[in-house]
Amino acid sequence: MLAVQRHRLIVEELRRQGAVRVSELTRLLDVSEMTIRRDLDALAAAGMLEKVHGGATLRGTLAADEPGFDVKSEQQLLEKEAIARAAAKLVEPGQSIGLTAGTTTWRLAHHLTAVPELTVVTNSIQVANVFHLNPQPGATVILVGGVRTPSDALVGPVAVQTIRSLHLDALFMGVHGASEEAGLTTPNMLEAETDRALVESATRRVVVADHTKWGIRGLITIARLEDAHVFVTDDGMGQDARAALSEHVDRVVVATTRGGRA
Repeated sequence: MLAVQRHRLIVEELRRQGAVRVSELTRLLDVSEMTIRRDLDALAAAGMLEKVHGGATLRGTLAADEPGFDVKSEQQLLEKEAIARAAAKLVEPGQSIGLTAGTTTWRLAHHLTAVPELTVVTNSIQVANVFHLNPQPGATVILVGGVRTPSDALVGPVAVQTIRSLHLDALFMGVHGASEEAGLTTPNMLEAETDRALVESATRRVVVADHTKWGIRGLITIARLEDAHVFVTDDGMGQDARAALSEHVDRVVVATTRGGRA
């Protein structure tokens, strides 16, 4: 395959996923890591992408770009469902838990509706709707107020003030991006402030993020990787990324997709 053909396929994959890993591209294009790294260098020099640890992201589009909920809910469906199933096993009856806004936490909510005696605090309209449509005796759902974002999150000082008065057994947090350098990030500054309040209110913090989030740096940091106790991801996450995560997080849970990828 000619270099120009590889470059076109790499850019197409970037536009489809938002980020690519060197290990994924070597399998996709059936070339060596050295070849892929040279390709990424060339594309970075041409202004087509930004190199990050272990891969690349689209330049100038990711830091402050926030797709709407409907768009994000159609991305990485198998991965998000696998992550949701794995994360649900970490929830015990009678707990008070927080669920941040996001499509992965929304999938998780579907798996939690049958857990007895849960108290759920969320700033997500979509998450609250899941529990509203599947009511369970003894369940309590607290939807905080605030300004609505493109991801259907309620953010701002009203949400922050409410959350800071609460004490949660566990928080399940979705993120826009995660990296060793920037930590857990989001493109929305108000959402970051609200998520920080949830982080501070929780005894245990669980990040739920598919493999495409690794290496992505949003506009603003919510928390450090070290602030998470568990990181639940899917088996598309490369070994290098898993090793890097393990250096910062107590436990990394890798959920197996239905496709059974290794």
